[in-house]
Amino acid sequence: MTTLVFDDVLDEIGTFGRFQLRQFLLMIFPLVFNAFSNLSFVFTAADLKYRCLIPECENSSDAVYRTEWLQAAVPFERNQPAGCERYEPLVNITIDYLQCQASDFNKSVITRCFDLVYEDNAATTIVNEFNLTCDENTWKITLVGTIHSVAQGLALLLGGLFSDRYGRKWALLLCIGFGSTLGIIRSFSVNYEMFLALEFLEPLLGSTMYTTAVILGQELVGPNHRVLAMSICLVMFALGEAAMGVIAMFVHNWRHYLLVLFVPGLVSLSFLWITAESVRWLLSKGRKKEAIAILEKAARTNRKTLSESTQKYFAINDYQRETPELPVNPSFLAQLAELFKFKRLIVRLSICSFCWFTNVMVYYGLTLNSVTLAGDKNINFILISLVEIPSAVIMPFILNRFPRRASQFVSLALSGILCLVTLAVPDDDSWIHTVMFLFSKMAISFSFGVLYIYTAEIFPTNLRQSLLSMCSMIGRLGSIVAPQMPLLAKVWKPLPMTLFGSIALLSAFTILEFPETGNVRLPNTASEAENLKQSSFDSVRSEN
Repeated sequence: MTTLVFDDVLDEIGTFGRFQLRQFLLMIFPLVFNAFSNLSFVFTAADLKYRCLIPECENSSDAVYRTEWLQAAVPFERNQPAGCERYEPLVNITIDYLQCQASDFNKSVITRCFDLVYEDNAATTIVNEFNLTCDENTWKITLVGTIHSVAQGLALLLGGLFSDRYGRKWALLLCIGFGSTLGIIRSFSVNYEMFLALEFLEPLLGSTMYTTAVILGQELVGPNHRVLAMSICLVMFALGEAAMGVIAMFVHNWRHYLLVLFVPGLVSLSFLWITAESVRWLLSKGRKKEAIAILEKAARTNRKTLSESTQKYFAINDYQRETPELPVNPSFLAQLAELFKFKRLIVRLSICSFCWFTNVMVYYGLTLNSVTLAGDKNINFILISLVEIPSAVIMPFILNRFPRRASQFVSLALSGILCLVTLAVPDDDSWIHTVMFLFSKMAISFSFGVLYIYTAEIFPTNLRQSLLSMCSMIGRLGSIVAPQMPLLAKVWKPLPMTLFGSIALLSAFTILEFPETGNVRLPNTASEAENLKQSSFDSVRSEN
């Protein structure tokens, strides 16, 4: 009897029916919570606008950030008052003297101050609560994002190993449970060091829920619906990001903000128990009885019927394993050793890792820099998040009509070009900067979505999440670099966008070495993945 092909079984039960739709509705929660986990530090560790309190001219109780006399008392840079510097007052000024003219200060002498006036007195972040103000503490603020990204990189590798060995469902539930609990505990931090330690532990144990949710969704749908499945995931993640900006408009205390974000995660565990395990993963582990039970349930839910030949195939215990040369539960190293027998896969893994680094760095770099644009930072963050939705919505239309490789190349190259073109826009044209930011983010979001699909399609089932997680882990080096971009901007303002643009263009050309995988069945073995060819999209479609 020939080996049963899982995609043929999907054709019988429905490639995207009510069962798969229910699965994706459940995945909304981990996708949204992952957005909360990934970017909560943008608001909890947000830098604030502040300037020196001038006791000779104002009282601390009624001081406002901008006044008519302020330029006489403090230095200005780019139309903003200096954070912790002021001009030395003349000795004859008293609190009763309220004219505060330029002649009342010695502008040749700049002194340090310690009492500050904030632009938004109602806003509380770790910056003003833990006294992380002034230039010498800037690195402590950017370190939060970097520490978070380091933890994410480690988590993606560990989470991938756990998921491929013990199951996608358990990995998902544990990530949400640990991540939500540690996020709540972080809201009670008593100092910067405690906050930083929990900023590391929370993503370390909870940030792989996105990758796991994507894999759980992708492995239960047919080839023609993989793009739609990824599009749904991207839309949900973008809505989660935008929700963070909306919440920040109403919740100004960082402690309350964390509670609003993470408490629902624990609540969601009560109904995420009904999530179905990946049938592909169960079959790769030889757990045939559990797999057929899920398939039969999916068939009933989709109002389909498993064919008699398929039921007989499982009943006589003749389902051949997808990797018969390995033991039922091989170690990750054994599976990885199998992968290294195929040189073409090693080249693809290297290119894929570099592309992940590029996409992650540009994606998070643009997102983090959005709060520095002119205008309300919450509105800017919401816009830069919502702009991901159009790219996710058009993805099925683009990828079902054009090759994966060409779509990835164009979107990544376009993002790089837009980043470089932004450098030519004068600083006075703030609205043009915002528009260019939005289009750059749209292009890199599309590229990111395609890359997720591509990575899942070019690697075999038994190593799919491990290798996707490995690429994503290397990609997290990009998110480690991204929070440090404000420091590079102090050296040379155009430097961040120059790096984003040039690396994106370089990465775009490496994509041309990828095989075309449009409408191709997911490879189950390393040899099947090796034999994916760089064929044209039309020929791939004709073969299917």
